[in-house]
Amino acid sequence: MPQPRIQAWESLTDLADRKSRLTIAEMIDADRLNRYSGSVGGLHIDFSKHRVDDDIRAALLDLARETSVLEKAKQMYAGDTVNVTEGRAASHMALRCPPEDQDPTAILQAREQMRVLSDAIRTGQWNGPAGEPVTNVVNIGIGGSDLGPKMVCAALREFADGPTCHFISNVDGAELLTLLERLDPLRTAIVISSKTFTTQETMRNAETALAWLDSDKPAKFCFAVTASPDNARAFGIPDDQVLTFSESVGGRYSLWSSIGLPICIAIGYERFAELLAGGAAMDRHFLESTPESNIPLTLGLLGIWYSNFLGAQTHAVVPYCQRLKLFVDHLQQLDMESNGKSVTIAGNHVDVDSGPIVWGQTGTNGQHAFFQLLHQGTRLVPIDFIGVINDGLSREDHHRILMANMIAQSEALMLGRRSGDPHRDYRGNRPSTTILMDKLTPAALGALVALYEHRVFVQAMVWDINPFDQWGVELGKALTGDVLAEKGEHDASTLDLMRRTGLTT
Repeated sequence: MPQPRIQAWESLTDLADRKSRLTIAEMIDADRLNRYSGSVGGLHIDFSKHRVDDDIRAALLDLARETSVLEKAKQMYAGDTVNVTEGRAASHMALRCPPEDQDPTAILQAREQMRVLSDAIRTGQWNGPAGEPVTNVVNIGIGGSDLGPKMVCAALREFADGPTCHFISNVDGAELLTLLERLDPLRTAIVISSKTFTTQETMRNAETALAWLDSDKPAKFCFAVTASPDNARAFGIPDDQVLTFSESVGGRYSLWSSIGLPICIAIGYERFAELLAGGAAMDRHFLESTPESNIPLTLGLLGIWYSNFLGAQTHAVVPYCQRLKLFVDHLQQLDMESNGKSVTIAGNHVDVDSGPIVWGQTGTNGQHAFFQLLHQGTRLVPIDFIGVINDGLSREDHHRILMANMIAQSEALMLGRRSGDPHRDYRGNRPSTTILMDKLTPAALGALVALYEHRVFVQAMVWDINPFDQWGVELGKALTGDVLAEKGEHDASTLDLMRRTGLTT
């Protein structure tokens, strides 16, 4: 937390001690539900099942005021240099602004290029190596250049009416080669997504894919999405097939940018625009709502309460919609790469726990895997349940069972049960948030993603850390080069592993 300790932090420490016996079930009534829930952007969020009363909530809001969370959010939106360690803005919110609010026009130009190119691929105006329409697109990227668009394409497959989009990230050649065996190189396009266009895994996979294409000029049938267009052109990508985005857009925040090209190809640009509009609706709520009614602010502060005052180490996310399975993967990067930091913006040690471990699985699968620990284990794990009220791809009999499971789990975690047999006892009082979408539409998904982005930002501002850099991933990359080149000095264990895997003699 920021130094020196602020008054709200001391108040919350005292409240955590004085209200340690707070029982969720005893606080639930219609009035609390009205004050501890809200709707925005096609989402309804119920946060009434938490170990928080009005005193604790007021102190959490004081903490947000004393750390200037919402003021800093407005600075981010205004384009100020909030990513101070890299000397950049964090401009992902600008990417989803309505066209009339756009400045500079580079964002609108990038959107138009995405529209034109994706429409050309979808309608068969842009052809593969044999002059035939493209039926498959392979997106090659890693991290934010993979997780975001892959998650969106999976979640919105109900709307997919274009070429099939596949995603390759891992440099494990078995994945790429197995995929390519199933595709026709004469009707396949490659999208190479890389902010720097130098990422080792991505470029190795790209070179393999280009060698597979049935053409003497394979790069002609590739698209590049990058913040380093000169590198893409040097790779051989035609200039009019190079799409760019700003250096100020972090990878895990980049699905709103040209990185979303596969989304446009899969579901159409108009639906991609709806995704942007859903994110923008959540932005307006976050920036313009009062602290008391601000849902992203509230969810972020609840995470602070559990992580720093009640000792929770992890945060579980359980979507009750199989199409949202990859949403948890996306959130892992969003949260853990953003807030997995141990120093403040000024470079001082953070003397409290920062980012939690984010994990989860879809329900009802998760119920048959890890819910035993959630119900009867010793660890406190706050949970987010995510449900879709109306699902046009399912059947009513299936969907009723799915929703009944989700609602029953949140109630059971809260209530618990005493049976007289300790093996069958459930302690209860386990906190959860329930997020409901009316339908899993592009707009609702955009609002959901933006909700979690803002939740992460809120916690970063309270901890006084920079959520927009990721220096922690660089050391492993550098040492990979040393291991491959067999240079540098290595410890005995590392040398033995290198020998056993054939990396050295």
